[in-house]
Amino acid sequence: MSSHHESASDAHSDGHGAGHGSFRGYMIGFVLSIILTAIPFWLVMGGVLDSKLFTAVLVMGIGVVQIVVHMVYFLHMNPRSEGGWTMMALIFTLIIVGIALAGSLWVMHHLNTNMMPMTHEMMKNMP
Repeated sequence: MSSHHESASDAHSDGHGAGHGSFRGYMIGFVLSIILTAIPFWLVMGGVLDSKLFTAVLVMGIGVVQIVVHMVYFLHMNPRSEGGWTMMALIFTLIIVGIALAGSLWVMHHLNTNMMPMTHEMMKNMP
């Protein structure tokens, strides 16, 4: 009975191709996530940097690093998992999001550029 159970679990684990995380791996990911959350919080709440633009760019960069930490330590994504299909799905998703974001920004920029300018008097008379 136990040999059947062992062979079934071996067959099940061979089909996934991605290793399940260890306690050590989850703790490393957890600690990194806490650090990558605390740093932007400290930067913003402490007013550490004078430039708001640089602070925003730094916070977004740390956010990207945190996304990668979550994908590696919690979602176990790597080029070998699921025969590479998880990575391909991620790349496809990023491309679609990039196209949608770039297109939205492009449309909003051109709408803003091509709209008739409004004066303060015109805005007061609006319903």
